[in-house]
Amino acid sequence: MIFTFLKYLQPANYFGLIRYDQTFAFPKVDDLPKAILQQLEKDEGFISEKSATYDLSWQALQKGYIGDDETYQSFEQLPLADEYRFLHKYFHPVWCVYVLLLRLFSFKNPFREISAYLKGRKTQRSQYLQSPLLYPAYENFQSNLIESKPFISIIIPTLNRYTYLKDVLKDLEEQDYSHFEVIVVDQSTAFQTEFYEGWNLDLKAIHQEEKALWLARNRAIQQSKGDYILLYDDDSRVDPDWISQHLKTLDFFKAEVSSGVSISTSGAEVPQNYSFFRISDQLDTGNVLIKKEIFKTTGLFDRQFEKQRMGDGEFGLRVYLHHFLNVSNPYAKRLHLKVGSGGLREMGSWDAFRTKKWFAPRPIPSVLYLFRKYHGNHQARLALLKTVPPSIIPYKFKKNRFMLLVGAILSVFLLPVIFIQVYKSWKLSSKKLKEGDRIGRF
Repeated sequence: MIFTFLKYLQPANYFGLIRYDQTFAFPKVDDLPKAILQQLEKDEGFISEKSATYDLSWQALQKGYIGDDETYQSFEQLPLADEYRFLHKYFHPVWCVYVLLLRLFSFKNPFREISAYLKGRKTQRSQYLQSPLLYPAYENFQSNLIESKPFISIIIPTLNRYTYLKDVLKDLEEQDYSHFEVIVVDQSTAFQTEFYEGWNLDLKAIHQEEKALWLARNRAIQQSKGDYILLYDDDSRVDPDWISQHLKTLDFFKAEVSSGVSISTSGAEVPQNYSFFRISDQLDTGNVLIKKEIFKTTGLFDRQFEKQRMGDGEFGLRVYLHHFLNVSNPYAKRLHLKVGSGGLREMGSWDAFRTKKWFAPRPIPSVLYLFRKYHGNHQARLALLKTVPPSIIPYKFKKNRFMLLVGAILSVFLLPVIFIQVYKSWKLSSKKLKEGDRIGRF
């Protein structure tokens, strides 16, 4: 971690891991262009000059810097007061108290911890997300990639959602980029062959009897003809320039992956960093364009996530570890309807942390499989501490801070039940780890 305390608040973040080429994502400040440095704010309040330098690097990445500069390969230990200053500068005071309590319960020196925490409280909260790094040349950029008309395979798994899939296909008919095929892997109980007739699309429907999301995507990728794979969901709406914006972004940044942003009709608030380009720390298989060659290096999707959650996050992590450039693309956005029936809701677990039964595993075992496989058991436990208490409250209240607080309080009273749920999840994830991955090869 560039700042050690990030392990408490971002215990399973991509950027906390060193890539296979022994580099991190954070750019070396000495190599940043002057135009970029002028848009960053050096903090003279840090005790250590190294802390101030790391802070600038962190700012650059968070504010959207995308470049091919040399990155850090290791980080030095920083003064305790600087760690707390960093927390107070970028995170809500509640999270700063959370970290302090974790440190105290871990038998750290209470006098040193409290003293450093109190010094950090004097730090002014940064509003860095209100001044992201901009790429004005993008607007008038003429993409040679678009002009070359690469063939794209759009892959859509579906399950009992013909009403919504109809709108999805209508949106694809209206795209301003037309050199693509559509592969729908239909797992519906009553497969409707006639539904796929009459569309003004290069459309192929594959009937898959087994209700298996990652099998469906792997199967479609293997049968695709495109040089690029565009993964999409069956309950989404997009603008006519959706495909071209994905291609333009790949070309502009010389990237291998364009991760479009997903605006949900329910759940948590839209993150501020969805509004600008940045190196992505996630991958959403409901809206992402991927150079097909990547699958030959990383493999396909891991079927250990079948009927569970975070298979896309795990694949995105492999993309990151192989040092492929994945750009979060604010112009290739989709409206995610998150409808109440069909899809993963019917074939398995739609929510990663919320259980349908009192003594069901919490979180879904695949979540802990991901955390433990890549981040280790210690980080997985920290991730549980941060994610399980808020999951007591139903998903629709994720925007409500008061209800999230209620969830944290309720988790204390429900601790015996939660312990059983987490224990079950941990045990099942251990079984997955013992079995090993089920990553298909291209």
